[in-house]
Amino acid sequence: MILSVLKNTHRPVKFWFIKNYLSPQFKDFIPHMAQDYGFEYELITYKWPSWLHKQKEKQRIIWAYKILFLDVIFPLSLEKVIFVDADQVVRADMGELYDMDIKGRPLAYTPFCDNNKDMDGYRFWRQGFWKEHLRGKPYHISALYVVDLVKFRETAAGDNLRVFYETLSKDPNSLSNLDQDLPNYAQHTVPIFSLPQEWLWCESWCGNATKSRAKTIDLCNNPMTKEPKLQGAKRIVSEWVDLDSEATQFSAKILGEEVDPQEPVPPVKLLQNYVTDSPPEEDLESKAEL
Repeated sequence: MILSVLKNTHRPVKFWFIKNYLSPQFKDFIPHMAQDYGFEYELITYKWPSWLHKQKEKQRIIWAYKILFLDVIFPLSLEKVIFVDADQVVRADMGELYDMDIKGRPLAYTPFCDNNKDMDGYRFWRQGFWKEHLRGKPYHISALYVVDLVKFRETAAGDNLRVFYETLSKDPNSLSNLDQDLPNYAQHTVPIFSLPQEWLWCESWCGNATKSRAKTIDLCNNPMTKEPKLQGAKRIVSEWVDLDSEATQFSAKILGEEVDPQEPVPPVKLLQNYVTDSPPEEDLESKAEL
């Protein structure tokens, strides 16, 4: 993701990483990459409030940090931020997305594609609870989104999202995709601007007819084939092998590892190093900085 963003813009770039689950190796590596590739970065965190219902699984905690603390985790001087999944490949200038007028909404997401009819049976938002709740509004994918932090704070969007979360999260049948279900559920109160479809293309939901217009490619799971992401990446994204090779070679140089250029490059080493497992008994949230 980092390399694909940098290769498609001439504008200054700053990356923000939520540091709670970054591996020590990644923390050692990223300063060197920032220096060599000419970008800024900052590690941020926020202590989980004691009054807010807490998640126990690491993946769900990570999802929660993507949406619950946007108004307090960034410095007040930051006016806008774009979230991009680590396994996403960017093919356009993200400055175009940053400059986009999102019509005064605090959040902007891309709706799920609906042109791959093979997936109709998996579009749960078209039936039952979600169909009734959305009342004609689209269900959006959370792999990429824009946050207007000024509007987000002005409208108390963070407080509203936390209230919805506190109510819903106590039901084990709610918020199965926490970072995605919560903003979609709350969009009658915290409005979402729907980005043009080309800003997030995913083979599973979009099909190949619109791939040539894709500005980002997301390696979303395919519930029909259950193809592993790395296997799909090599098949779907033509530039994946080159990006992965460059990242791996740079990582090896910095970390003092040897990579035989004649051997197949190990898959997405850089992306795998974003997150590390911690011992089950260790509560990283309790150690997070205020």
